Amino acid sequence: MRRKLFAAAMLAVVAATGLSACGSDDSSVLKVGTEGTYAPFSFQGPGLKLTGYDVEIIEAVGQKLGRKVEFVQTPWDAIFAGLESKRFDLVANQVTINDERKNKYALSQPYTTSEGVIVTKAGDTSISTLADLNGKTCAQSATSNWGKVATQAGAKVEAVEGFVQAIQLLKNSRVDATLNDTLAVAEYTKKTGDTGVKIAGKTGQTSQQAFAARKDDALIADVDKALNDLRADGTLAKISEKYFGTDVSK
Repeated sequence: MRRKLFAAAMLAVVAATGLSACGSDDSSVLKVGTEGTYAPFSFQGPGLKLTGYDVEIIEAVGQKLGRKVEFVQTPWDAIFAGLESKRFDLVANQVTINDERKNKYALSQPYTTSEGVIVTKAGDTSISTLADLNGKTCAQSATSNWGKVATQAGAKVEAVEGFVQAIQLLKNSRVDATLNDTLAVAEYTKKTGDTGVKIAGKTGQTSQQAFAARKDDALIADVDKALNDLRADGTLAKISEKYFGTDVSK
């Protein structure tokens, strides 16, 4: 009997812990899912403090909403599952706007506009366009927009957790290419000085990125209003200039 009572008590503790892990209903807190490994958008800065373009913008949004932002670091391929299971309220991680995501989630107005590029080893001259990826292998996050672009081009996708891992596989000749946002690639090149890889071509696509909430969540209307205010007072442009030297928020 004691064992049964003890087991029941432990189950109750676990259940309570699990519920608290999903977040509270505290309206003063905005829980945000982000990778924390995707420079310059969301990464560990000095002292391992979470920072980046997306991080600073959503913190500015939080200030406009009068809510404290709490980040929940989550691998990209699990980030939408975390949103759907209510581990956090919003995803701030360069979510590319596309029809599939519009149907599944509430997306904010865009706060980034950029273009896609194809990255190969420096000495590779066989790839310069999307058509050249047919039959090749690309390292991509399985659920990312770039993974879908690679698949549609006829490439086999080798699943990775993020851009840095994709670059390592590329340099080790385990894949032929990786697709990503030109801003992320430029940041990697600037920080590492890596001459072992190059931008071999463009995907021919201009993409826009947004924050994502659960479908029909009224939160996204408040986020849009905050973004409008931040655009009007110059905050978006200032944060963008800090990370990219130009205004990519337009």
